[in-house]
Amino acid sequence: MTSIDEDRLNVTIRKFLKAVGITSQREIEKAVRDAAEAGSLPDSAKLQAKMTLSIPALGLEHVIDHEIDTGQ
Repeated sequence: MTSIDEDRLNVTIRKFLKAVGITSQREIEKAVRDAAEAGSLPDSAKLQAKMTLSIPALGLEHVIDHEIDTGQ
């Protein structure tokens, strides 16, 4: 069995998740603003969102479903 540097793994995962979180938030905010400006934002204040995390080398596929409230 290969030894894992837990600290290094943790730091690397946190950097990945930070990049995912920041870029995802920007993309969602831009899409909502663009849809609102175009008049195509759904009437419902809640948008269904799905995020899929996959790491093919590990056979990992993790899906998160969530509602985003646009506040309208």
